[in-house]
Amino acid sequence: MILVDDAGGGGAYARIDHSPWNGCTLADFVMPFFLFIVGVAIALALKIVYFGGYSHAPDELVYGVDIKHKIRWCGILQRITLVYFVVALIEILTTKLRPTVLDSGHISIFTAYRWQWIGGFVAFLIYIITTYALYIPDRSFVLQNPDGTAKRYTVQCGMRGHLGPACNAVGYVDRQVWGIEHLYSQPVWIRLKACTFSSPYQGPLREDAPTWCLAPFEPEGLISSISAILSGTIGIHYEHVLIHFKSHSERLKQWVSMGFGLLIIAIILHFTNAIPINKQLYSISYVCFTAGAAGFVFSGFYILIDVWGLRTPFLFLARMDRNECNAGVCDGSSRHLCSVCKWMVL
Repeated sequence: MILVDDAGGGGAYARIDHSPWNGCTLADFVMPFFLFIVGVAIALALKIVYFGGYSHAPDELVYGVDIKHKIRWCGILQRITLVYFVVALIEILTTKLRPTVLDSGHISIFTAYRWQWIGGFVAFLIYIITTYALYIPDRSFVLQNPDGTAKRYTVQCGMRGHLGPACNAVGYVDRQVWGIEHLYSQPVWIRLKACTFSSPYQGPLREDAPTWCLAPFEPEGLISSISAILSGTIGIHYEHVLIHFKSHSERLKQWVSMGFGLLIIAIILHFTNAIPINKQLYSISYVCFTAGAAGFVFSGFYILIDVWGLRTPFLFLARMDRNECNAGVCDGSSRHLCSVCKWMVL
């Protein structure tokens, strides 16, 4: 995170910053890896209860922020919360509906946890239907100039199923639900070649840049967060394999085969241009690609720590769980990661 936020986000190494649109860079693995490990760690974290609140009176209680007009409702932690809530809720409610011992057969691990996969499939359907069936009309937005004047811009759309920056359904839903004033005002697509000659770095806008280069866009929006539920669903599947399969070879066979299958699906979808890998839209190919990569990384750590017994180099992760994580230095998602690492090391 330090490398991505400071070196990538600061412009020193743009290649590790978020991809301006299609494609996948180092920074684009961070969020889905978080969601994957949240899924893996849900059974370890079900006893932890987080309390929060919201304002019933946004006109009076602003907490130093103009909640009604300027606050950004969506964000990274909100997405993690949604995924955690949905995946954990399904896991809790279906505890008595699944067998304690798996039946024989290659797909028994999937049928035993069918409700988790049904939940993931529902998220998949909502995302696909919305993305390709929703009609996107023309839109306009107003930006304030440095001198205090305002200027209105118009983006021509009038289409369905568009996966580009200008007229995608993911952004349209967020504009309708949250309002344009509550969206992220500095989208990464401003580093595209169509917007600046400095691409992939951020720079001055081209004189012929399309109007959507200046438009707000929410990368952690509603529809893309629904798609992100799939990352948590795949993560919890890896935990189910860990619970029901006792030998190293059986576990690794399940994990590696699924990771390989996900990567193949993602590569086919991306390079046929059917569904490009896109973090901003949290496309299905992006889900498959990052979840497959997370599965391979998880399997790699499992081999190093549990199979080969190389625990000493990773003891610092267990120390993190006892100190910084418990002290509140790390956020909730980091606690899940520390808990999993502590279990693997100890």
